Amino acid sequence: MVFWVFGYGSLVWNPGFEYDEKVVGFIKDYRRVFDLACIDHRGTPEHPARTCTLENMEGAVCWGAAYCVRGGPEKEKAAMEYLERRECEYDQKTLVDFYREGDTVQPAITGVIVFTSTPDKISNKYYLGPAPLEDMARQIATAHGPCGNNRDYIFLLEKAMFDIGHEDDYVIELANEVRKVLGTVGIGMPKEKKLLGPSSYIPLKPLSSPIKVRPLPEGVVMDS
Repeated sequence: MVFWVFGYGSLVWNPGFEYDEKVVGFIKDYRRVFDLACIDHRGTPEHPARTCTLENMEGAVCWGAAYCVRGGPEKEKAAMEYLERRECEYDQKTLVDFYREGDTVQPAITGVIVFTSTPDKISNKYYLGPAPLEDMARQIATAHGPCGNNRDYIFLLEKAMFDIGHEDDYVIELANEVRKVLGTVGIGMPKEKKLLGPSSYIPLKPLSSPIKVRPLPEGVVMDS
């Protein structure tokens, strides 16, 4: 079995598994949203982080990277087992067409796996749902877990999209709102190029009233 998997979040800059080929491109009719909880990596059950998932939207385009894994059953099994552990908060594996830059009609690869989540708080305990931009920014600015800060996640994603030449306006807008919460000021770059990485912000004292989100079930392991 040879498989391809599409990364649109942390997989873009940190795949974490052995792969044989990486291709920058996009999928259609999905957009990136920060509606999913992370409770043990960049957040906690008491103060979940927000990480991205995909939302169906006709006509939308989501850029990222597709990774090919080939080389025999053991290698492919190891990669898939790793991905399923890491992406455990995503309750669906969807097959999509993947397109390369310059060809929006003919898919370059078909049957690409993408991890997605059911947008329903009853059937998917990790689904936080949408919120006002300011509230999401405050949550992202203050959440942290055993593996780092939630703010690093969005800044690294912003930089990763810049590095592949396809910035996401929504990611930029949310990242800049997080910077406002942190009290930072971008210098010398227009909005769409303003990429202050994790070491470039100036954190203020913790906010007195972090966003409260209902804790997820005890013992659930997540990674984003």
